[in-house]
Amino acid sequence: MSILVIGATGTVGSLVVQGLAREGASVTALVRRPGQAALPAGVKRVVGDLTDIASLRQAMAGVRTLFLLNALAADEVTQSLQALGVAREAGIQRIVYLSVIHADLYTDVPHFAGKHTVERMIESLDLPATILRPAYFMQNDIGIQPVIEQHGVFPMPIGGIGCAMVDVRDIADIAVAELLRRDRAAGPLPRHTLEVVGPELIDGAGAAATWSRALGREVRYGGDDLQAFEAQLAGRMPAWMAYDLRLMMGRIQALGHVPAAGAAQRLQALLGRPLRSYAAFVAERVAGG
Repeated sequence: MSILVIGATGTVGSLVVQGLAREGASVTALVRRPGQAALPAGVKRVVGDLTDIASLRQAMAGVRTLFLLNALAADEVTQSLQALGVAREAGIQRIVYLSVIHADLYTDVPHFAGKHTVERMIESLDLPATILRPAYFMQNDIGIQPVIEQHGVFPMPIGGIGCAMVDVRDIADIAVAELLRRDRAAGPLPRHTLEVVGPELIDGAGAAATWSRALGREVRYGGDDLQAFEAQLAGRMPAWMAYDLRLMMGRIQALGHVPAAGAAQRLQALLGRPLRSYAAFVAERVAGG
């Protein structure tokens, strides 16, 4: 029986597939189109869509363990609830779901509130699942690196409270560890939730200072203007998505992505190594990594 990875071609999901393959697991990757994305040797490809119940049922036949990652979408809640419903019908009792930190607190942010709805389904039906709640991805800043380097401005309006920024490679490694722990257990394991975070809080000024040190020249924080942030995004994505991300940034400014005490230490114990720092990530990017 295999581990089915939903979200297998994305930033985190592709790393999860690679990590599972390295561990010798039997892996099936759900993709939307035949030939989409190169997969590691030995990984089975199955074509399906979270809005197509028949394809989901076919993909989950013979699956023992499920990794569910759903990208930001207007119908994300429906897609995720349907995926878990079909998994439940298929008798899958080993699940890892990628949610988001503070899903229960960001009540006005659609994609956070949606993930909290999925968490509530997992909890109310007592599905045997690990809920992973990652903070702000360090790799979010890859897209703004040209602005930082060309204009000396860190433009992401994350405010002054701070985010426990986490490297997506650490998220994937934690997901792989949880998937294998559940997959290799004799029976279903109790449900639990993990905040997936980095080793320190980084605010807007701190992020700018980190880039300044790595580049050897001044980088300033661009400030907290959410209206300008939304306007910049609107030229590159649907208006509903730009507004969703604006609301997210407003909550980050108000509440941050601050984990519970000891969250980073628990993750380091699980991985058996230190978590990657934002400074190391920035240094790698500046060096061309």
